[in-house]
Amino acid sequence: MKADLLRSPLILLPMLGIAVPAAAQEGPSDTARGQVAVSGSVARLCILGEPSRAVIDIGQMVQTSGASVGRIAALSAQSVTLPGSFCNFAGSVLGVTASALVDGSGAAPPAGFARAVNYTATASGWGSGDAEATTSAAFDGTNPDASGSGTTQPEPKLGDVDVSLSSFTAPGNALLVAGNYTGLVTVTLGPVPVSE
Repeated sequence: MKADLLRSPLILLPMLGIAVPAAAQEGPSDTARGQVAVSGSVARLCILGEPSRAVIDIGQMVQTSGASVGRIAALSAQSVTLPGSFCNFAGSVLGVTASALVDGSGAAPPAGFARAVNYTATASGWGSGDAEATTSAAFDGTNPDASGSGTTQPEPKLGDVDVSLSSFTAPGNALLVAGNYTGLVTVTLGPVPVSE
């Protein structure tokens, strides 16, 4: 008889009806959960490495004997590297500004003489095209500056920037006034300038 009662569908249905709500209920929890958003930012940076040479000393710039004595000598190209340079954003460009080597006396040279030495400065290693500037100072050293920029680097980049100085000339191949000549090369690395 008990076996027949257990098999009866009428007895099983009420038992299932009581069991389902009990299974659906969740017990109390001892854990609470909350969320806090975290954010940050990275500034756009361009850094040029320390130059491998702080000063480029060309030395004696004129011929001291021969048919062209007193005129500019055949000077070898000079180079310097700025290792580990980088920009952490896309769209950067390398630029170079060169100032001719000019005698510091400031006096106007006599006829047939010059007090300036022009050259070409080239900065490479960034973008697909180099930055190049060729100075064209006058006999008296006026208008010594020139500048140029390379092509845009389309991605962030880490690498060496190489700067070379070459093609040294005197205005009109004139005789050079004795003295101490100084010039300056400035390399820039940053975002592409916005045209106005």
